[in-house]
Amino acid sequence: MDESGTDEQGMVARVVATPAALEAIAQLVVERGPVMFFQSGGCCDGSLPMCFADGEFVIGSHDVLLGEVGGCPFYIDARQYQVWKHTQLILDVGIGEPEGFSLAAGEDRHFIIRSKVFTAAEQAVLEGS
Repeated sequence: MDESGTDEQGMVARVVATPAALEAIAQLVVERGPVMFFQSGGCCDGSLPMCFADGEFVIGSHDVLLGEVGGCPFYIDARQYQVWKHTQLILDVGIGEPEGFSLAAGEDRHFIIRSKVFTAAEQAVLEGS
């Protein structure tokens, strides 16, 4: 991404991953095969990103594909998307075991989400695509 928040093709990513998250994803893929992510927004799972073996979580027609992180699809419920659409989700790793049914991001590690509000320039690029 350059200073305007766009990549070489002029696209703005709705979801990105930190180096720690990319390393955890790569290790999971080696150990378990392809994985997928779903941004949870329910009361039971809080608002943590959930990591599953690819295809283990059934994606519904109301779910939105935000993009890919580490070559793995990242989805969010359409209602959650409406709340978060003005922010870039940043997949990262935190200390502690994962909640719910999510795969761990390594020993005593879990995936977390950080966020950044899109700039006016980034929002304009997103609205134009």
